[in-house]
Amino acid sequence: MNVTSLQTIELTEYVPKLLPRSLLPDVVGEILWRDYGTQVKVDFPSPKTGDHWRLAAQGWVGHIPLTSDFHIALRPKVQLGKLLRMLEYAYELNSFRFLEGLVDCQTLEEFYERLADILARRILNRGRQGFYCAYIPKTQHLPYVRGRIDIQQMVTRPWDTKIQCQYEEHTADVEDNQIIAWTFWCIARSSLCTERVMPMVRRAYHLLQGFVTLQQCNPRTCIGRQYNRLNEDYRPLHALCRFFLEHTAPSHEIGTNATLPFLVNMSQLYERFVAVWLKVHLETTLNKQALDIQSQERVYLGQTEGLYFDIDLVIYDTRTGIAKYVLDTKYKTADQPASADISQMVAYAEAKGPQEAILIYP
Repeated sequence: MNVTSLQTIELTEYVPKLLPRSLLPDVVGEILWRDYGTQVKVDFPSPKTGDHWRLAAQGWVGHIPLTSDFHIALRPKVQLGKLLRMLEYAYELNSFRFLEGLVDCQTLEEFYERLADILARRILNRGRQGFYCAYIPKTQHLPYVRGRIDIQQMVTRPWDTKIQCQYEEHTADVEDNQIIAWTFWCIARSSLCTERVMPMVRRAYHLLQGFVTLQQCNPRTCIGRQYNRLNEDYRPLHALCRFFLEHTAPSHEIGTNATLPFLVNMSQLYERFVAVWLKVHLETTLNKQALDIQSQERVYLGQTEGLYFDIDLVIYDTRTGIAKYVLDTKYKTADQPASADISQMVAYAEAKGPQEAILIYP
């Protein structure tokens, strides 16, 4: 256990820690149990625990600000360098040439801060060039004519002195910029950026705030976007935004005025890393054999949609559309596959029909 002067308690994945009862106030322990019970298993002081708190991180890494005085740092069981490489692959950041030197980060929080610094500097640079604008269709009642006139509305309301017009407005208040503004709002509330980087984050946010409507953006809006020669440089910016939004964005359990946690689900990260790694490294091989990889495929059982499997990875024969292999990632240490894992793979294979099923461990 490592407790700093700021009362930051460090936990390693799946390694229980006993804390003296006096170290963690009851109200803080209750906040951890109530709001972050999925991420940290909390056993309250009792005769069973020797009147100690027993905390165990449950496959999540990151940083949880419980109060202004107590923070929880969740450390990975894998080496940090390997975790950062997984993040690079999972979010396809390794192709953007701005991560050189980040592997030497000593903590995940430092990695987060340096990515925030990179994003802020790139946005400030884009601001000097001018932000991406687009034509947005609008309909308004105006005292003058602009664009097309709604004749039918004029006929039905002859007493109205204003004219309903339909026109297109050239504006920078578009989703491309709204995603970035919301990302900076989340970063600024994470408490993970030091005074070295926070002024840069604030400058970038206030620059966007002048012309962009702040509205909550789902991380999925960063995926599959269309780019052109005017906004091609937004592609890496949105890749970074997706990383921050998936792990920092507020949820319904956390008040809007609270400091936001930074949390990475290691099981999901490992699954995404494996899928992207296979596509990148086996693309040539798979294409030669007419194979393709699909991730997170949902298979319904029977006629009802209430029962289903979510299969991590399925490799298909592109010529026939038949599944050749089912693959499942397991983020855990194991000398041999568990019976439950094998049973799960048998069920997947029976649902999809292939003769071979593959379990993938770290």
